[in-house]
Amino acid sequence: MNFLFHPGADEGFIEAVIHYEDSEPGLGLDFSREVYATIQNALDYPNTWPEIEDEVRRCLVHRFPYGVLYSVEPDGIFVLAIMHLHRDPDYWKHRLKSGRARRYAVTRARQRHVRRGSMP
Repeated sequence: MNFLFHPGADEGFIEAVIHYEDSEPGLGLDFSREVYATIQNALDYPNTWPEIEDEVRRCLVHRFPYGVLYSVEPDGIFVLAIMHLHRDPDYWKHRLKSGRARRYAVTRARQRHVRRGSMP
């Protein structure tokens, strides 16, 4: 299975990695490893994590106050946000105006080759 980041999720993830790395060398790497482990959990068990919004699920990141918000798509998961759990919980919702808009965003991101990966 594959995963794909919404461009806003990708940007927020990179900003968080930089923040943690600036706070303490190596912490940004630890954070990124935990986020990718969380994405792997979501890929392995996509329907296990609770739905927090229509068709949007949240899998919590270990050691850090973050959650990976994603939707299950036919060929994998679409990551809508790497969300800090102590900030505005609705900041990402504009990325999900409708299921149709989300699928359009997935198609556009694939066409642009925006951060795409597959986990072993």
